[in-house]
Amino acid sequence: MSDVMSKTLWDGRRGLAGFAVGTAAVGAMYAGFYPQVADGAMGQAVQGFSPGLREALRMDDLASAAGYLGSSVFGIIIPLIAVIYGVSVGTRAIAGDEESGYLDLLVAHPVSRTCLVLHRFAALAAGGAMIAGVVWLAMLAVRPGARLQSISPAEFAAQCAALALLTILFGAIALAIGALTGSRSAALGGSAAVAVLSYAAHTVAGQIGADVLQYLSPFHYYIAAEPLRYGFQWPDLGILAGGTALFLGLAVAAFNRRDLNS
Repeated sequence: MSDVMSKTLWDGRRGLAGFAVGTAAVGAMYAGFYPQVADGAMGQAVQGFSPGLREALRMDDLASAAGYLGSSVFGIIIPLIAVIYGVSVGTRAIAGDEESGYLDLLVAHPVSRTCLVLHRFAALAAGGAMIAGVVWLAMLAVRPGARLQSISPAEFAAQCAALALLTILFGAIALAIGALTGSRSAALGGSAAVAVLSYAAHTVAGQIGADVLQYLSPFHYYIAAEPLRYGFQWPDLGILAGGTALFLGLAVAAFNRRDLNS
């Protein structure tokens, strides 16, 4: 059974490496633009946006390092790529292998379904943690040259920890839908829809007078408390971890109670 997690990671090593390096490289590139932003290069363009859009995208404090990174780099770009990784791995973990016929061969061995789900989830979690770790190293590498010294390594670590949990949570959602339905399209489409709707709730709910919807979005607990300014936000991290545990439990229960699609 110890081989299930390691084989899952090995089979997905190229994709994981590509996501980790690509996410870190894109994040570092955009972080490197901060000196131009701080010098006012984007001020006129940003002022052209409506006040509601600036508030939704957290663009009112681009002059500070935490404000710039929280709006663009960690607010949009990095979580988008990381969530795509989580959803794709979570979709493939059960539903993808079931549709390909590989899962039939695997469960024919003396491997319990519960252990299979848990080890596939462990591989997903390891991948999410690796992506967040590489992003953290990239931010530290560009920190001096990009004038980001106002953000400490611990504050970068706090934001990257939230990134890892966000990635794993959406992977767990895809895993749960796949375990329930056995359908790759349902897992991919369902989890992608949840991601889009939850991001919309996080960004525009306040603009339409539905502030309560923000608290239903994982993105709120990922970045709303501004870890780049205030460090580790343990209650928010706990909610992300709790949501992950909930969907993992649903995945285990659903997979144990249905027959595989043939």
